[in-house]
Amino acid sequence: MRIVSICPSNTEIIDYLGLTSSLVGVDDFSDYPGEVRSLPKLGPDLSIDMDKLQSLKPDLVLSSISVPGMEKNIEELDRREIPHITLNPQSFNDIAEDLLTVGKACGIEETAGEKHHTFLHTVEELKRLSRTVDSIPTLYWEWWPKPVFTPGKINWLTELSEMAGAENVFNDVDLASVQTDWEDVRNREPDYICLAWVGVQQKRVNPGIVKKRPKWDTMKAVKENRILILEEALYCRPSPLLLKGALKLAIELHPEVYKGLDIQYDT
Repeated sequence: MRIVSICPSNTEIIDYLGLTSSLVGVDDFSDYPGEVRSLPKLGPDLSIDMDKLQSLKPDLVLSSISVPGMEKNIEELDRREIPHITLNPQSFNDIAEDLLTVGKACGIEETAGEKHHTFLHTVEELKRLSRTVDSIPTLYWEWWPKPVFTPGKINWLTELSEMAGAENVFNDVDLASVQTDWEDVRNREPDYICLAWVGVQQKRVNPGIVKKRPKWDTMKAVKENRILILEEALYCRPSPLLLKGALKLAIELHPEVYKGLDIQYDT
């Protein structure tokens, strides 16, 4: 098959299913696995060059409305009658179901079933270990600094936090994404500040900015330098790569509990 992915999380799902060699084009932000960086780039995920996409003669295009604003691309795929699947994962169970959906569309149902099982088994193993943790820290996740955006209850990072033996400090807000302010975050007094700015490379995230916010120097996470600069690719995309992110965070928080776990990610 000739497959095109127009957002990074879909590219990573394709990789997890062992179908990377079938990709013929991707969006500009797809960067994992490394092989996709040499494929034709079709523009930013919200502004895909549809003429270029169509010229690749794809048998299947994968889009996702977990990316706000993707709808116009989907409308154009419909208009041009280009075969496509639209995913919308918000949880680890959703990601698991997407493995089956994509596997069926690509004619590898048996392989997809095996990957589905492995993925959910790893999720359950992380959750099992989380129940053995003695002290559960609270985490403030920052997707964007100004205005502040952070994941709420209906988001994979709340579940990932639990899998890592922690708690999302905004898990009381019944939304996938919460726009709030610095004072609200400060009043919640998280044990850790987790910076994973969407679309920003890890090396470009400056923790010094956080320390300069009004009255944040009084927060225990700031005073004790519990500010984690995390890889956006491992936390901000609803794909199997979240397993790597969950384990990496879990080992950071509770090395004595998680350090021997093999997540069986690789294809």
